[in-house]
Amino acid sequence: MSAPALITSHPLKSPEPEPVRASVIAARVVGLLVCVGVLILVVLTSISVGAKPIPLPDVVNALFAGQGTADGVVILDLRVPRTLLGLAVGAALAVAGVLMQALTRNPLADPGILGVNIGASVAVVLAIWLLNLGSLSSYVWFAFVGAAAASVLVYLLGSAGREGATPVRLALAGTAISAVLGSVVSFVTILNPQVFDQFRFWGVGALAGVQPEIFGQVLPFLLFGVLLALGLSGALNALALGDDMARALGSRIGLTRVLGALAVTLLCGAATAAVGPIGFIGLTVPHMARLITGPDHRWLMPYSLVLGPILLLGADILGRVVARPGEIQAGIITAVVGAPVFIALVRRRRIAEL
Repeated sequence: MSAPALITSHPLKSPEPEPVRASVIAARVVGLLVCVGVLILVVLTSISVGAKPIPLPDVVNALFAGQGTADGVVILDLRVPRTLLGLAVGAALAVAGVLMQALTRNPLADPGILGVNIGASVAVVLAIWLLNLGSLSSYVWFAFVGAAAASVLVYLLGSAGREGATPVRLALAGTAISAVLGSVVSFVTILNPQVFDQFRFWGVGALAGVQPEIFGQVLPFLLFGVLLALGLSGALNALALGDDMARALGSRIGLTRVLGALAVTLLCGAATAAVGPIGFIGLTVPHMARLITGPDHRWLMPYSLVLGPILLLGADILGRVVARPGEIQAGIITAVVGAPVFIALVRRRRIAEL
């Protein structure tokens, strides 16, 4: 998480103590390849589905032949950039969720639940209102600052008292901070119709209506954040054993937390600035990946990189199908899917005892 010191005293689960057998590694590789195959199908479906459905063969032809037809223009100018943005944002939010759950040893950690998304949102809204900023390149830095500030505030509130920063206390603190910051967003947008016009679709969290050039603007931040997270995979395994054991293994836990905080800020700030606050992907995807791979972050990271875009693009496709010829924003669909998962996690006795 963006607060480097945000940890609790109980790990999610210790890494596998014994060397993983070759058969297990082979099974994980096959599973990852299957997930990549599913992702390719989801990508093609995302390009095919819309107000005007386009057959998959025409989609493939347009991708290789270019803008030879009206459908080709729609595919290359509108649907491909939207799908690429969904790929990048889904991967970023999922990896940020893995990082936050590892750094905090909190299975409820999520960019939305712990206030990171709403922090970025309120910073962007204030930038639009007070500084009259209207382009992503101008307010993306405000999203980074807002994400970091909100996460620090959640940690300070959640760690107050004798018990310290337990998972449930952090979730409650995140909910409280999100409610306060959400009211600030509502206050600003109600007072200023121009800000509301810029914010209303972005604030729900959607891939629709995003300008194609935005993908190129946020891509460097997302790539750097993902590469940084992948490089921390081994250190996160050591950190899950506890601070003392991690130090004994030679891990520099302070540096790990600082770099992890930087990666989370980059990933959440850029993703939220691009498409608005989309919740529950960072919560749901790491648990889905953990069911397949176990607790080893060297496998959790690549699986989450693939499963995150599948979930986000799948939600985007579902929103276009159920409300055709209109659509339901992806952020609404992910909330419908993720909220029951969050409730189930909270109710589990094992998590309640952390």
